[in-house]
Amino acid sequence: MMKFSACIMIFISPLITYCQMTDTFRKDEYRGSYPRINDLVHTKLDVKFNYDKSYLYGKAWITLHPHFYSTDSLLLDAKGMELKEVSIIKAASRSPLKYSYDSMQVNIKLGKLYKAGENYTIYIDYVSKPDEVKAKGSAAITNAKGLYFINPKGEIKDKPTQIWTQGETEANSVWFPTIDKPNQKTTEEIYMTVPAKYVTLSNGLLISQKKNADGTRSDYWKMDLPHAPYLFFIGVGDYAIVKDTYKGKEVSYYVEKEYAPVARKIFGETPAMIAFYEKITGILYQWPKYSQIVGRDYVSGAMENTTATLHQEGAQQNARELVDGNIWERTIAHELFHQWFGDLVTAESWSNITVNESMAEYSEMLWNEYRYGKDAGDAIIQENRETYLSNPANAEKDLVRFYYNDKEDVFDNVSYPKGATILHMLRSYVGDSAFFKSLNKYLTDNKFKSAEATNLRLAFEDITGKDLNWFWNEWYLGSGHPKLKIDYKYTPNTSQVIVEQTQNTGKIFTLPIAIDVYSGADKKRYNVWIKSRIDTFTFATPVKPTLINVDGDKILLAEKNDNKSPGNYMQQWRYAKNYLDRKEALDYFSANKMAELTEGLDDKFWQLRNFTLNRINEDSVLLTPQTIAKIEKIADSDPSRKVKANAIAILARQNDKKYISLFTKYVSDSSYSVAGAALWGLVSTDPANAYSLAKKYSSDSKGDLASVISGVIMAGGTEDDVDFIINQYSSATPNEEKLSLSMYFIEYLNKVRNAEKVKQGIDLIMKYRNNFSEQDKSYIDQIFKSAFNKLSKTQSQFGNKEIAEYISKLIT
Repeated sequence: MMKFSACIMIFISPLITYCQMTDTFRKDEYRGSYPRINDLVHTKLDVKFNYDKSYLYGKAWITLHPHFYSTDSLLLDAKGMELKEVSIIKAASRSPLKYSYDSMQVNIKLGKLYKAGENYTIYIDYVSKPDEVKAKGSAAITNAKGLYFINPKGEIKDKPTQIWTQGETEANSVWFPTIDKPNQKTTEEIYMTVPAKYVTLSNGLLISQKKNADGTRSDYWKMDLPHAPYLFFIGVGDYAIVKDTYKGKEVSYYVEKEYAPVARKIFGETPAMIAFYEKITGILYQWPKYSQIVGRDYVSGAMENTTATLHQEGAQQNARELVDGNIWERTIAHELFHQWFGDLVTAESWSNITVNESMAEYSEMLWNEYRYGKDAGDAIIQENRETYLSNPANAEKDLVRFYYNDKEDVFDNVSYPKGATILHMLRSYVGDSAFFKSLNKYLTDNKFKSAEATNLRLAFEDITGKDLNWFWNEWYLGSGHPKLKIDYKYTPNTSQVIVEQTQNTGKIFTLPIAIDVYSGADKKRYNVWIKSRIDTFTFATPVKPTLINVDGDKILLAEKNDNKSPGNYMQQWRYAKNYLDRKEALDYFSANKMAELTEGLDDKFWQLRNFTLNRINEDSVLLTPQTIAKIEKIADSDPSRKVKANAIAILARQNDKKYISLFTKYVSDSSYSVAGAALWGLVSTDPANAYSLAKKYSSDSKGDLASVISGVIMAGGTEDDVDFIINQYSSATPNEEKLSLSMYFIEYLNKVRNAEKVKQGIDLIMKYRNNFSEQDKSYIDQIFKSAFNKLSKTQSQFGNKEIAEYISKLIT
């Protein structure tokens, strides 16, 4: 599960954080592994769909056996179903069984005592009614009704009709009866009957297809390898299927037909990713195929259903969007790695979700490091650190968490980004060879089984020969992180580093780190252990070092108060080569308004060039003629479209007509971000041309260009533009730009006398607003309030009393 895309982890303003994870947790109920009384063996399903009612008509044959103790009963999860028959299969016949059902679980009396390993098969005829299920979602997975009918009656124009499922955590039992727990595994067969015009996707291989006389088709999918019930998947829709291969296995991409020409540009790295993951784990891809499908209105970011990953529609990008880089590549890498960590070996309980999600989160770093270089990987790890540290509530939670309010709560910034940084520290401590051999050991020992963080520790200890309880107790079974105050003392011929742990939790961390002592470009490394509240390290230094760099590989997850001098940071910028070394120096230069910040404009890594542009843009003092000249060069020649766009945007804010030719040159660029920045530049330097160009390019605009076009037309447009503007606002991605776009939109509606159109626009704004948490809504309401009041008065002046009253009541 990729939660960040689902939550859209973005910052609207300093006041508003979308999808912030701030749950409290219970300490009175231990959440361990679910007891295994009966074990699933095989699941056979035959399903049909009622599009008018959004029902699934299902028949299930479930083969099980007692795990160890003999039993005469079976408890299955079956949420919100109508049960028409519950029987046991005896030879070729069915015998009805007694059962009780509370709408969530069905307790079946088997009619005899079965012994451990003695198979029996239950038959259930049922109706799944997902829209009638009262299911609670979470910040990561916003709904839990399991089965989703998208535009089932085709009533919404330009929206496809689709069916897809979302099982994690325990929602697949809405559409088929099962033991819906992660420590169960079963093989699978699914027969799906659908309108013949649609394609289907499920786990495993498509064995056969049969056309029916009523215009439907029955597809038979089979998975011969065991996997957890929450990883079962069905998808139905009018998709194009674009096929690749890897070592003779099908690798396919199910996309809406307009995206078929660019499907390989979106998903085409998948075969290379499989090869890379096979190499680092030493485990071949075990499953018979790998497909990826895109679903409309998906309730999360993406989901690693075995052999059939589901992505939200944000994965679909057109050719111009992809010019700026594939924003979905990290998610693709994340979900694929789950086919090893999560699907092949599955967390035995939600408390141990780290063995699924921390691994997949770290795989994003591993892939980017391999594909794009060390800086790209390090940038992801630093992003992980910053995400975790951004919310103090995260420090209260253990990584392996046996106490929580709801199983959904563990899908948070501890299980994902913190877990990834912990793996990064572990990799540094044991070394690359041992790290990847330990992953191989864990996967080999637990293949097609469920496991927990302890199994991971045992694999690492077996390979390394080291006791790692201290590391697991500190980071996996404990909470928080160190806060380090780092000071330096110099005397003739010696240098001291004093590291104090200042966290007030009473916990002292054990931290193996490197300390690099520099004399100019020459570096000497010392490997040391921080173990006490205050540790002092003394080094022989014939001359005073130009820099002492604590945590030389920039591995630690910690808050650091590092008391270096300006000269030290200049040395760090010049000679310490890691991404975070350079970023820390640029941060220092920025915070202290030092001109040296502009050196970041020449950094080899595009993200640091972009970071520098952002910091310069925040401080006009740094916009000297020399800096402006550098930015002009970047705007015209930087190889990164994102950096180029940022530079153009800075020049746009100068309101200088000398840049009209530059803006005109790039307003038709293939990159939406570059074209958007250039168009924005023309708004202040050539407004009449900007309005006409906005109208001209409006038919092909997304992302930054779409936002600018909407803003330009809203500012300069008339009521004749209302349908265009409403459509632009409606289709805008619900990110931080849409909040400011909403303000432009509200202001524009003051020009509109058509009350019906005004209501349509206001309802779209409120729909966007209602996506937020209750806390964030209150901040948004403060932002919207005065604009709504003005609009209400304007509509009243137009004689639209009813709509004026309607607006005035929306935000009070």
